Amino acid sequence: MKKFIEEFKAFALRGNVVDMAIGVLIGGAFGALVGSFTDNIITPILNCIGGGVEFGWAIPLIGEQKLLIGNFVSAVINFLIYALVIFMVMKSMNKLAELGKKKEEEAPAAEQAPDPNVVLLTEIRDLLKEKQ
Repeated sequence: MKKFIEEFKAFALRGNVVDMAIGVLIGGAFGALVGSFTDNIITPILNCIGGGVEFGWAIPLIGEQKLLIGNFVSAVINFLIYALVIFMVMKSMNKLAELGKKKEEEAPAAEQAPDPNVVLLTEIRDLLKEKQ
């Protein structure tokens, strides 16, 4: 049992697991924020545009069953907000990665270029050899 607890500690305290846990917690909080934004801001605006019609549109079916179109539209809006935010985050991360790669590529190129003083001294040496 003691070995199991030690293995679990080693697993749980690894950097990737902790980072993932933080991401899940922030994602959950962000989900609540997006849900609140959709329910409390977007839905009332759509209700005003729709002439005050309740956004919880439903198509009655047999008996008590209904197709909840309003809930589906709300879920689509939530998805689009999530997708937009993830796209913006990924685009900025890719741009930062490209900047890092450019700096790495420029650094070796600068190191490989010969020093102008060395080039000049080499030319002087060669000219002196020719005169002798």
